[in-house]
Amino acid sequence: MTKPQPLIAGNWKMNGLAASLSEAKAVAAGLTEITARVAICPSATLIAQMALALKGTSVAVGGQDCRAEASGAFTGDVAAEQLADAGASLVILGHSERRAGYGETDALVAAKVEAALRAGLEPIVCVGETLEQREAGEALAVVAAQVRGSLPAGLSGRAYSVAYEPVWAIGTGLTPTTPEIEDVHRAIRAVLVDMFGEAGRAPPILYGGSVKPSNAVEILAADEVGGALVGGASLKAEDFLGIIRAGSPNGSR
Repeated sequence: MTKPQPLIAGNWKMNGLAASLSEAKAVAAGLTEITARVAICPSATLIAQMALALKGTSVAVGGQDCRAEASGAFTGDVAAEQLADAGASLVILGHSERRAGYGETDALVAAKVEAALRAGLEPIVCVGETLEQREAGEALAVVAAQVRGSLPAGLSGRAYSVAYEPVWAIGTGLTPTTPEIEDVHRAIRAVLVDMFGEAGRAPPILYGGSVKPSNAVEILAADEVGGALVGGASLKAEDFLGIIRAGSPNGSR
């Protein structure tokens, strides 16, 4: 099967105002001879504005979370249908900050994935172990269980990606070794193939966790690494473009 097209997605988290749209526009303007798909996931308040600003470019816009229900009395939450209506085409789900800070379980993440599919959004499903789990030798088992629990059967044949983000590397400047990253990504691929057969070879497996221009080439060249989910480095066009180019080996430098 052909290797999945790389996906480089920026997660702006709770950062950015309308003035920040200039950075997104600069990213779009810098995408010359790029082979990777590129997406930016801003706060919900910026999705509609960013979708309008990037209309006609190759940069997709995504959300950072969604509610499992399509509508209802859920003050402050956003439905997948509302993200799509605002111009999003992707959505990040199950990020470690949601799992740890809001108690999201694998079952809830799976329900949100189903909501994304219902709304026509492409889910980016996040998994990853804590430092304690890594040091206890449980990383592969923990991540495999999260993949099985967070991906519903309805994903088979649909567009989606899995993002491996070791919790202890997010925003810390720490990064696993390349062999450690490859071990986890291979384990994720094995679970996807076990769950979905040959269709499990189609989705890219992204790496996230302190990805920056200085380490992107090595990380993105690793076995079974099919892109990146980028946090802080995606807020500045110059840094994000450096990572995007690292994920487009046949593109510009």
